[in-house]
Order: sequence, then structure tokens, then C-alpha cells
Amino acid sequence: MYHSEPWVGSKAQTTYENLLGQTEALLEPETDWLANLANTAAALYHTLPDLNWAGFYLHKRDELVLGPFQGKPACVRIPWGKGVCGTAAQRQETIVVPDVHLFPGHIACDEASRSEIVIPIIQDGDVRGVLDLDSPYKGRFSALDKVYLERLVDLLHKYVDWEVACGT
Repeated sequence: MYHSEPWVGSKAQTTYENLLGQTEALLEPETDWLANLANTAAALYHTLPDLNWAGFYLHKRDELVLGPFQGKPACVRIPWGKGVCGTAAQRQETIVVPDVHLFPGHIACDEASRSEIVIPIIQDGDVRGVLDLDSPYKGRFSALDKVYLERLVDLLHKYVDWEVACGT
């Protein structure tokens, strides 16, 4: 079990490569955005080690609204620019937080979370939402996680109608 070193190396790369292939196989025959995001959240949660939450927040009006996820119940609405999710959306860049207690304005939906990675979902220059993963271990997320999770978000663009998902 992971405790102090980031999850990296050939095992992590192989796991991510398999995850990308399996996720595309799940998404390819389906056209419903909700089903595709739900299956993606489940695949992430049950494939990657040491997560306590994996899911999506969707951009609706001036906030992020809870979408499909796996884990404990979560905050339903996150103001734009607030917390890790709102900040990643506002900046339009991935944020890796080794210790959420050191992130100014962190929103604690689950007190067990210690580290977090948030990848904004950007289409045609507009933020459609974010992919959010939390871990109960400090320092869980690495540059490798960032690369592969950004690739996963790129894959989603082929199978999710973001305008429908976000109600725009």
C-alpha cells in the first residue's frame, strides 16, 4: 500500500495505459454523457491506488456543480475560483496539491483527504468542468498522474457532449 512515495514507475505507467484502453472501450459504444462520466469515475476509483474520491464537477453558470463520482458524498456546489477545483477551473490549468491543508481556501468535503489533483476540462477555450481526485495520503499525486489524467480528459472529448452535460 502507498504511504510516503508518489505512485510512479513502470507499474504506474502500465496501469494508466491499461486504464486509458479500458476507458475508451467503455465509452466508445455509448453516446450518453452521464453514463460515460459515471463509468469513467468508477474506472478511476477502482483502478488507481490510494484514492478516497474520484469524480467530476461540471461548469454551470458561475459555479461548478457535482457530477458523477465515486467516494463519500461530496460538496454539491463550488464557487468559481474557490478551493482546488474552482481555482483549477479559473486558471485553466491542472493543479497538484501534495497537502490540501496547505492550500489556501481548500474546501474540505471529506476530512480524510490529504492530497488532491484537479484537471480542468477545456473545450474550445471554455472550461466545461473538472476531473477531481483525492487521496487520504499526502504527496499521492505526481507528474505522471498529471500527464495520464490530462490524456484521459482529452479522451473524454471524443465521447462526451459537454454542451449537453453543462446545460449550455
